[in-house]
Amino acid sequence: MADFNFEITKELGVISENARGWTLELNMVSFNEKEPKYDIRTWSPGHERMGKGVSLSEEEMVKLVELWNDRDSEDEFE
Repeated sequence: MADFNFEITKELGVISENARGWTLELNMVSFNEKEPKYDIRTWSPGHERMGKGVSLSEEEMVKLVELWNDRDSEDEFE
């Protein structure tokens, strides 16, 4: 099995925390020494373990923010 490594290059913020102390976070993360990407995923306290998540390039993150900002009022939660 190939080695897997990661480095959180910048912690951008915590989105939420669950009862077990795991946090959903937005960070810049480099996987296998590649260029860091925006990364949204759950992390254990101390960042020893990670859950499933999604990594986005700069262009994808810009598009995500544009989509969020352009949503209609009926798309919002009540």
